[in-house]
Amino acid sequence: MNAFLRVLAVDDEPPALDELAYLLRTDPRVGRLHTASDATEALRVLRDTDVDVVFLDIRMPGLDGMELARVLRRFARPPAIVFVTAYDDAAVDAFDLGVTDYVRKPVQPERIGESLRRVVSSRVVPAGPTAAPRADEDPTIPVELAGTTRMLPRSAVRWVEAQGDYARLHTADGSHLVRVPLATLAERWADAGFVRIHRSYLVQLRLIAELRLTGSGYVVVVDETELPVSRRHTRELKDKLVRAAKQDWNR
Repeated sequence: MNAFLRVLAVDDEPPALDELAYLLRTDPRVGRLHTASDATEALRVLRDTDVDVVFLDIRMPGLDGMELARVLRRFARPPAIVFVTAYDDAAVDAFDLGVTDYVRKPVQPERIGESLRRVVSSRVVPAGPTAAPRADEDPTIPVELAGTTRMLPRSAVRWVEAQGDYARLHTADGSHLVRVPLATLAERWADAGFVRIHRSYLVQLRLIAELRLTGSGYVVVVDETELPVSRRHTRELKDKLVRAAKQDWNR
């Protein structure tokens, strides 16, 4: 495979930056590599050079990686972003930014290879009506799966269950625990059709198969699973279901 990606690696810790740079240089998809030890130096590189992807540490002095990523999103042609971090508490912010990948330290060669594969895939957009959706149309959230962090698209989430300060995302083939409060997801996913039905549950409205009254109150059925609807959310949920049905009839 010919080398073609222009890459910028940013980390304020020299050993970590050296290791990341070494792994990137050994991958045949990387054609040109730049490094920076902080956000200011990174912006200087980006001012003078076109870059396809930024591998970015999050916790840095001054402008941190999350703040730099928000700046990059405002570029006319923003580069892809891969967070490289020792922490998992930035998942919700990474999700909001639509990053391409979220790699946990210590970095392994196969994870860098997977990240570069995702970058290449995300930047090859077919022409015509089959073009891939923009990242902000179906944003992703980092989840742990068998020791590997992968990016789960929001469209794969069927319903969400609160578990303390965490939330469990239920998909068609399993579930994933993320360090994000349910209230945060309820606020940020409202425009995507997710509705609060209970203090502990958030569901995708279009996936509700039934709203049924039982001896203990109302429940909804999603993927053959019954989820409780609290009294305070019942009227609002009924109204939203009726409005959604009317929209379907008028199509």
